[in-house]
Amino acid sequence: MSISSMGKLERKTIEKNRRIMMKCLCFKMVSLIPPHHFNPPKELLSQQDQIEQAAGYIEKLSARVKKLRRRKAEALRLISDSKTVIRSSGSKLPVVKLRDLGNSSLEVVVITGFPTRKITLPRLVRVIEEEGAEVVTASLSHIADKIFHTLHARAKLARVGVDISRICGRLEELMIC
Repeated sequence: MSISSMGKLERKTIEKNRRIMMKCLCFKMVSLIPPHHFNPPKELLSQQDQIEQAAGYIEKLSARVKKLRRRKAEALRLISDSKTVIRSSGSKLPVVKLRDLGNSSLEVVVITGFPTRKITLPRLVRVIEEEGAEVVTASLSHIADKIFHTLHARAKLARVGVDISRICGRLEELMIC
Protein backbone atom coordinates (compact mmCIF):
# COMPACT_ATOMS: atom_id res chain seq x y z
CA MET A 1 0.00 0.00 0.00
CA SER A 2 1.42 3.40 -0.97
CA ILE A 3 1.73 6.41 1.30
CA SER A 4 -0.84 8.41 -0.69
CA SER A 5 -3.45 5.63 -0.41
CA MET A 6 -2.80 5.42 3.35
CA GLY A 7 -3.38 9.21 3.58
CA LYS A 8 -6.67 8.90 1.69
CA LEU A 9 -7.73 6.02 3.91
CA GLU A 10 -6.83 8.04 7.01
CA ARG A 11 -8.85 11.07 5.78
CA LYS A 12 -11.83 8.81 5.05
CA THR A 13 -11.61 7.38 8.56
CA ILE A 14 -11.35 10.86 10.09
CA GLU A 15 -14.35 12.05 8.05
CA LYS A 16 -16.35 8.94 8.98
CA ASN A 17 -15.58 9.48 12.68
CA ARG A 18 -16.58 13.16 12.35
CA ARG A 19 -19.94 12.20 10.80
CA ILE A 20 -20.55 9.61 13.53
CA MET A 21 -19.69 12.20 16.19
CA MET A 22 -22.04 14.80 14.61
CA LYS A 23 -24.84 12.25 14.42
CA CYS A 24 -24.36 11.39 18.11
CA LEU A 25 -24.36 15.08 19.09
CA CYS A 26 -27.51 15.74 17.05
CA PHE A 27 -29.22 12.75 18.66
CA LYS A 28 -28.18 13.98 22.12
CA MET A 29 -29.46 17.52 21.43
CA VAL A 30 -32.82 16.27 20.13
CA SER A 31 -33.17 13.90 23.10
CA LEU A 32 -32.94 16.89 25.49
CA ILE A 33 -36.01 18.57 23.94
CA PRO A 34 -39.33 17.69 25.64
CA PRO A 35 -41.42 15.35 23.46
CA HIS A 36 -44.47 17.63 23.59
CA HIS A 37 -42.51 20.31 21.71
CA PHE A 38 -42.32 18.21 18.55
CA ASN A 39 -45.21 18.45 16.13
CA PRO A 40 -45.56 15.85 14.59
CA PRO A 41 -43.76 13.44 16.97
CA LYS A 42 -40.01 13.34 16.47
CA GLU A 43 -40.15 9.70 15.33
CA LEU A 44 -41.97 10.89 12.20
CA LEU A 45 -39.52 13.74 11.47
CA SER A 46 -36.32 13.64 9.49
CA GLN A 47 -33.10 14.42 11.35
CA GLN A 48 -32.97 17.86 9.73
CA ASP A 49 -36.56 18.63 10.85
CA GLN A 50 -35.74 17.44 14.37
CA ILE A 51 -32.75 19.78 14.49
CA GLU A 52 -34.84 22.69 13.20
CA GLN A 53 -37.49 22.09 15.87
CA ALA A 54 -34.77 21.79 18.52
CA ALA A 55 -33.34 25.13 17.36
CA GLY A 56 -36.83 26.64 17.61
CA TYR A 57 -37.17 25.32 21.13
CA ILE A 58 -33.80 26.79 22.09
CA GLU A 59 -34.84 30.19 20.67
CA LYS A 60 -38.10 29.97 22.65
CA LEU A 61 -36.16 29.22 25.85
CA SER A 62 -33.78 32.08 25.14
CA ALA A 63 -36.70 34.50 24.75
CA ARG A 64 -38.19 33.20 28.01
CA VAL A 65 -34.88 33.74 29.83
CA LYS A 66 -34.75 37.33 28.54
CA LYS A 67 -38.34 37.91 29.70
CA LEU A 68 -37.61 36.47 33.14
CA ARG A 69 -34.48 38.63 33.45
CA ARG A 70 -36.56 41.73 32.62
CA ARG A 71 -39.13 40.71 35.27
CA LYS A 72 -36.36 40.18 37.81
CA ALA A 73 -34.86 43.60 37.03
CA GLU A 74 -38.31 45.17 37.40
CA ALA A 75 -38.83 43.43 40.74
CA LEU A 76 -35.42 44.56 41.97
CA ARG A 77 -36.22 48.10 40.82
CA LEU A 78 -39.51 47.96 42.70
CA ILE A 79 -37.73 46.79 45.84
CA SER A 80 -35.14 49.52 45.46
CA ASP A 81 -37.91 52.10 44.89
CA SER A 82 -39.67 50.82 48.01
CA LYS A 83 -36.49 51.21 50.04
CA THR A 84 -36.16 54.77 48.75
CA VAL A 85 -39.74 55.53 49.75
CA ILE A 86 -39.11 54.22 53.24
CA ARG A 87 -35.97 56.32 53.69
CA SER A 88 -37.12 59.51 52.03
CA SER A 89 -40.60 59.68 53.54
CA GLY A 90 -39.45 58.62 56.97
CA SER A 91 -42.49 56.36 57.20
CA LYS A 92 -42.57 53.48 59.64
CA LEU A 93 -43.07 49.87 58.74
CA PRO A 94 -45.32 48.32 57.56
CA VAL A 95 -45.66 49.95 54.13
CA VAL A 96 -48.38 49.19 51.56
CA LYS A 97 -47.80 50.00 47.91
CA LEU A 98 -50.42 49.29 45.24
CA ARG A 99 -49.90 49.79 41.53
CA ASP A 100 -52.52 49.57 38.79
CA LEU A 101 -51.00 47.59 35.92
CA GLY A 102 -53.94 48.16 33.54
CA ASN A 103 -56.15 45.45 32.05
CA SER A 104 -57.84 45.04 35.47
CA SER A 105 -54.51 43.91 36.98
CA LEU A 106 -52.72 45.21 40.03
CA GLU A 107 -49.54 44.71 41.98
CA VAL A 108 -49.48 44.83 45.76
CA VAL A 109 -46.23 45.19 47.70
CA VAL A 110 -46.33 45.06 51.49
CA ILE A 111 -43.13 45.66 53.41
CA THR A 112 -43.06 44.65 57.04
CA GLY A 113 -40.53 44.29 59.80
CA PHE A 114 -39.26 40.93 60.84
CA PRO A 115 -40.93 38.86 62.27
CA THR A 116 -44.64 39.60 62.12
CA ARG A 117 -47.58 37.39 62.95
CA LYS A 118 -50.33 39.85 62.00
CA ILE A 119 -49.32 40.20 58.37
CA THR A 120 -48.97 36.90 56.59
CA LEU A 121 -49.17 36.02 52.92
CA PRO A 122 -52.43 34.04 53.34
CA ARG A 123 -54.07 37.02 55.10
CA LEU A 124 -52.99 39.37 52.31
CA VAL A 125 -54.33 36.96 49.68
CA ARG A 126 -57.64 36.65 51.54
CA VAL A 127 -58.12 40.44 51.70
CA ILE A 128 -57.38 40.85 48.00
CA GLU A 129 -59.68 37.99 47.01
CA GLU A 130 -62.50 39.26 49.24
CA GLU A 131 -62.34 42.52 47.28
CA GLY A 132 -63.03 40.75 43.98
CA ALA A 133 -59.53 40.10 42.68
CA GLU A 134 -57.87 36.79 41.93
CA VAL A 135 -54.25 36.47 43.08
CA VAL A 136 -52.18 35.21 40.15
CA THR A 137 -48.76 35.15 41.81
CA ALA A 138 -47.55 35.72 45.34
CA SER A 139 -44.04 35.78 46.71
CA LEU A 140 -42.28 36.53 49.95
CA SER A 141 -38.69 37.73 50.27
CA HIS A 142 -36.53 38.39 53.32
CA ILE A 143 -34.03 41.20 52.82
CA ALA A 144 -32.08 42.28 55.88
CA ASP A 145 -34.68 42.95 58.60
CA LYS A 146 -37.59 43.45 56.20
CA ILE A 147 -40.12 41.10 54.64
CA PHE A 148 -41.39 41.94 51.15
CA HIS A 149 -44.74 40.44 50.18
CA THR A 150 -45.36 40.86 46.45
CA LEU A 151 -48.70 39.86 44.96
CA HIS A 152 -50.01 40.18 41.42
CA ALA A 153 -53.76 40.01 41.00
CA ARG A 154 -56.43 40.59 38.39
CA ALA A 155 -60.12 41.31 38.65
CA LYS A 156 -62.30 38.22 38.74
CA LEU A 157 -64.72 40.11 36.51
CA ALA A 158 -62.77 42.35 34.13
CA ARG A 159 -65.77 44.54 33.29
CA VAL A 160 -66.32 45.30 36.99
CA GLY A 161 -62.65 45.81 37.83
CA VAL A 162 -61.13 46.22 41.28
CA ASP A 163 -61.36 49.16 43.69
CA ILE A 164 -57.70 49.72 44.54
CA SER A 165 -58.42 52.34 47.20
CA ARG A 166 -60.71 49.89 49.02
CA ILE A 167 -58.03 47.16 48.94
CA CYS A 168 -55.46 49.65 50.21
CA GLY A 169 -57.76 50.65 53.07
CA ARG A 170 -58.39 47.04 54.05
CA LEU A 171 -54.67 46.25 53.98
CA GLU A 172 -53.87 49.30 56.11
CA GLU A 173 -56.54 48.17 58.62
CA LEU A 174 -54.83 44.79 58.74
CA MET A 175 -51.52 46.50 59.51
CA ILE A 176 -52.95 48.55 62.39
CA CYS A 177 -54.78 45.70 64.11
